[in-house]
Amino acid sequence: MNSFSKLAISLGTATLVAAGATVFGANDDKYALASPDGVAFSDFKGYEDWAFISSARTDKELKVIVANPTMIKAMKSGVPGNGQPFPEGSKAAKLQWTFKKSTEAPFVVDVPDAPTQAFMMEKDSKRFPKTGGWGYAVFDHVDGTDKFKVNEAKADCGHVCHVAVKSKDYIFHRYQSR
Repeated sequence: MNSFSKLAISLGTATLVAAGATVFGANDDKYALASPDGVAFSDFKGYEDWAFISSARTDKELKVIVANPTMIKAMKSGVPGNGQPFPEGSKAAKLQWTFKKSTEAPFVVDVPDAPTQAFMMEKDSKRFPKTGGWGYAVFDHVDGTDKFKVNEAKADCGHVCHVAVKSKDYIFHRYQSR
């Protein structure tokens, strides 16, 4: 096999790998991803260190909800219970994992296992006027990796679910007492 053939095979393989990543929406850089509605993962840089709001558990997943300092400050001042809306720039992330029973604890307790999704929402009334000022996105974990891909389902809860709590400026969880 000559050098030109080897180069052609290498380029062809690289093209297929890149095309596969594009088709599945996976990305080495999660901050390059954006939802179909225009919510960019990069809008949530630093979410790993945001303050805890609340947690939840379904039959399938453990969930931890965190928020940026703008939203935490508003919640501590009584929003939305005081009738005020969340300020522009408020952001929250609901991080989800499957769970398993702890094999280390001396009592029965469920602990996070594999990450499943990051559900993000941000308050920007100019960008998202039709959904109460909130933009929503779901980013799925790619099994067995630290990578994310965009969940293309526009109706994956988001505004559709959050309308149930419109009177609380579309937020389900209150800031939990410590």
